[in-house]
Amino acid sequence: MADTQQVDPRAERKAARLAHRIGSFSKAHGGAEGQVAYIGERGARIVLVGEDGAWGDIVAPTWAIAEQAVRKAGITVHESFDGEFAAKVRTGPFEWTRMAGIQLGGPANR
Repeated sequence: MADTQQVDPRAERKAARLAHRIGSFSKAHGGAEGQVAYIGERGARIVLVGEDGAWGDIVAPTWAIAEQAVRKAGITVHESFDGEFAAKVRTGPFEWTRMAGIQLGGPANR
């Protein structure tokens, strides 16, 4: 029996572009792991953590496209951003300054 599942070419291209960006991040940081989080109508956020502790994120227009992108990129995907996974993130002076500004009502809070 033939596969009757419809493939949306635009979604395929978007997933391929996101997978390429994920792969580039992974290559630049000695490998990467990720976690996909639903963010409502905006889509899904793919949080990436490199082996060197660098982190970043990418927003996909839908959960399905995000799942397809991480699968194509071949990275390990975590169900949640739990303590063990989060502990791999290394923050720098920018993040600490920004977090302090938010807490103190500084410029980052405007």
